[in-house]
Amino acid sequence: MIAARYTQGDTVRFEDVPVPAVGDGELLLRVDATGICGTDVKIVRHGHRKLVDGQTITLGHEFVGTIDRVGGGVSGFTEGQRVGVAPNMGRPGSEMVRRGMANMDPEFTAFGITQDGSHAEYLRVTSLALEQGNVFLVPDGVEAVDAALAEPLSCAVSSVRNAQVRSGDMVVVYGAGPMGLLNVVCATASGAERVVAFDRDDARLACARRLGATDAVNNREIDAVAWMHDQTRGRGVDVVVLAVPVPDLQQEALEALAPFGRLCNFAGWARDAAAVSLDTNPIHYKNLTVTGMTGGCNADYAKALDLIAEGKAPVRQLVSHTVPMRRMEDGYRVALGGSGMKVVLVTDDAVAPRSGGGA
Repeated sequence: MIAARYTQGDTVRFEDVPVPAVGDGELLLRVDATGICGTDVKIVRHGHRKLVDGQTITLGHEFVGTIDRVGGGVSGFTEGQRVGVAPNMGRPGSEMVRRGMANMDPEFTAFGITQDGSHAEYLRVTSLALEQGNVFLVPDGVEAVDAALAEPLSCAVSSVRNAQVRSGDMVVVYGAGPMGLLNVVCATASGAERVVAFDRDDARLACARRLGATDAVNNREIDAVAWMHDQTRGRGVDVVVLAVPVPDLQQEALEALAPFGRLCNFAGWARDAAAVSLDTNPIHYKNLTVTGMTGGCNADYAKALDLIAEGKAPVRQLVSHTVPMRRMEDGYRVALGGSGMKVVLVTDDAVAPRSGGGA
């Protein structure tokens, strides 16, 4: 089978590798659709903190597949069912696992990061993923390309939860790339009264409007803080989500927030990014909350699947390219070149609607 194999300290190569063997307590999935994430791009360019030099893995953690084989002792799943998998697992019995937040375990493991992922024709679902409840049946009527985006959507679900977005809020999302747009979707679904997208690309801003943004503003030549204060008669906005890896925007966000406002640093900075100085007085005097987001938990993934199934998250609008699995190198070329929005690798029959969780 073809697979995208990344070696820490080197690069990604597209190689034929054996189909994984499946043992007791495990599943073998035929990968129907799998997204190329910004994290995959960042790993190819900069590596990952969880990997050591020379370590090789198959990339990919946004995926849906059909169960091809069921290992001994597995109950509740049968061949032919379609499933999605939340990619992060924690140490068995750890505090974060007990709290349902395996993604926050300092020693987490994840498909496509510490173990072989979904940028391949087949994937082995480990016993740990099954034991921790990471495997979910895909609802009837949800197409594979849409279901594959439940994982990135779960990150946005986590973001708006951490930022405590609620009915009546004014939410500003910096960045109208795929993850920023998913934050727009989730903020809207959470009842925000006004959702603003900032970006410097008019095509992406048009997509933000289609996905529910009440305002889509090109901030290339405006004073964004002044604009937000003008729009709120000096009050400031309730929530700012930074979905672009520009550390300097943190200060801008602090100045734009209303009293008791919330800032979510959704984007992570590159490992070699320079530190920035912040005037933290706005946090003190306005009683602000500053939080972050890294991945989603299993509950976030389940909610993301529900949002897609209920038609509240039109994630297909983010997909600019669907590329056959055997041509995944072409898909990576688009993703690394930044010429598309969201690239999804698919098997030949994965784009057509198929039945959901039933066998």
